[in-house]
Amino acid sequence: MLKGKLCSVRHLLTADLNTFIALVNDLPSRGDYFSSHFKSPETLRKEFAQSSFVTEDSELFVIEDQHHHIIGVITHFKSRTPITREIGYRLFDATLAGQGYVSEACRLLVDYLFKTQTYHRLELLMAPENLASVRIAQKCGFQAEGIMRESFFINGHYQSVQLFALLRPEWQAARR
Repeated sequence: MLKGKLCSVRHLLTADLNTFIALVNDLPSRGDYFSSHFKSPETLRKEFAQSSFVTEDSELFVIEDQHHHIIGVITHFKSRTPITREIGYRLFDATLAGQGYVSEACRLLVDYLFKTQTYHRLELLMAPENLASVRIAQKCGFQAEGIMRESFFINGHYQSVQLFALLRPEWQAARR
């Protein structure tokens, strides 16, 4: 478990599964920036039974507040090169936005990945108009690198995404 002042980042437990499935499949909480595609509860249960959502290609964590409520999810997964990982996150309750939970979870995960793995580069991809996500990237030290035009198909239309990256030497310099 990764512990911060506001939240903890931990693997999903069997006891969390029903709550997690309900939260992750709550379409209205996805807003404008997440796909409305979802998996059936049985498919999610089967995937959890097989891997606990942890494989060589990806690792899923829940974000938990100080009262041990699951408030979001953060993952890292295989990217285009072996030295790169992409991070994705989602807050389940919009009323918790702007309180620092996802920024802290992202910092905890970045520190964990750079301390325990040999990755050189971490990436975040987001809709350029998703200002909350842009602020998270900036607060965590990621640098904007450019726009990938119409590279995602979300909610019936193609969306451009902004690419942010953090290199290991940048992370090390910020820790001094």
